[in-house]
Amino acid sequence: MTLDHAAPAASGTARPPAPSRSDIEIRPLTEAGIPDWLRAVGVGFMQAPSVSDAELEGRRGGIDPERALGAYDGDTCVATYRTFDQQLSLPGGGVLASSAVTNVTVSATHRRRGLLSRLMTADLAAAKERGYALSTLISAEYPIYGRFGFGPATRSAVWSVDLTRTGLGGRPSGPRDGGRVEMVPLDEIRKIGPELHARFFAGQPGAVSRDDRWWDLETGRITVPSREWKEPFWAAYRTASGELEGLVAYATDRKWDDSKQPGGTVTVQHLFTVSPAAERALWEYVCSLDWTSRVRSGERAPDSLLPDLFPDPRAARIHVDVDMLWVRILDTVRALEARGYEGEGALVLDVTDALGLAGGRFLLEAGPQGARCVPTDAPAELSLDVRELGACYLGDASPLRLAALGAVREERPGAAATAERLFRTARRPWCPDIF
Repeated sequence: MTLDHAAPAASGTARPPAPSRSDIEIRPLTEAGIPDWLRAVGVGFMQAPSVSDAELEGRRGGIDPERALGAYDGDTCVATYRTFDQQLSLPGGGVLASSAVTNVTVSATHRRRGLLSRLMTADLAAAKERGYALSTLISAEYPIYGRFGFGPATRSAVWSVDLTRTGLGGRPSGPRDGGRVEMVPLDEIRKIGPELHARFFAGQPGAVSRDDRWWDLETGRITVPSREWKEPFWAAYRTASGELEGLVAYATDRKWDDSKQPGGTVTVQHLFTVSPAAERALWEYVCSLDWTSRVRSGERAPDSLLPDLFPDPRAARIHVDVDMLWVRILDTVRALEARGYEGEGALVLDVTDALGLAGGRFLLEAGPQGARCVPTDAPAELSLDVRELGACYLGDASPLRLAALGAVREERPGAAATAERLFRTARRPWCPDIF
């Protein structure tokens, strides 16, 4: 997760003079420098001011020093930045490698000295040089990353379900389609989870890849003190023929009210499926557990089927609706040709990029059969910043709405409607993972 940790100075407090930019050195991370770098990450995320041996051991394996930067005031790390290789699922079934940004911090003692700008601009240029067409991140604070060309490309919703209102009570347990739900031990999840997620990933635009370390962390093979882990329950849905089509991980608490009635909450940590039948079966399962009165859904797509799976959809309400995955286009031609398009048409885009990485004028000709994007001298039809292009890239943001807000400009009447037909998707993109 990204963070520019910058608490404002107290009113009336004199601000110490900032050192010149040359006094702060930005350099790649070394193996020997990992402990101090992690200390700065902990300070930035308000986790802990020191790094234990256990924390160092658990975190070291997830850091590639060649993909990490630190800003140093003398020998002290005061800002951190790290990237890693990530695969992003695109509309139409395509996949594109992304330079995923994480562990971004600036210590409160060194804020507003241009450190984040120096780290970000240097790395985005390096990412393009390495051949990436995209960069991605999860933004802890909304106003920060738009100025570097990132746009909010997916949203996420958390649902709260009142189990007393679903209408599921009194029904026989188990799926009605001949399939079955069964509990699965952790060692089996480590075997079957990655393959099922690969199938889910291929069909879910906005989803990101999960590497071996992700699975080791989620199944307790690797533990990190700053990342609290408690063994969850895992359950699987299998079809009548025995094919695995869905997995859910959840935790429960045990609470009883004054009248000795159960009032516990089921918290879903992960639920991913490759069929509507599996999604229905697993939601009905977690919403029928004994000794509970509420389910908290975890991160879900904003157009999730969840509420309408119940006889009374009002049992579920959105508790959180927030931006999730942010996309930064680094190569406009490659990015636009990589994704699929449900609509058909042609559009001349004039893309502005303050960092000079992806700007220019481009002719996009696209449809269900594929896309062609080339630089052009033809008159622009729609002008937009690379931030808005990133927001529209996965099909969630509406070009028509952005035009109404003044965030994009029509140079030809009807151009925003053409972009709407091209870029929007029938189902909204969704990124289940925070990184």
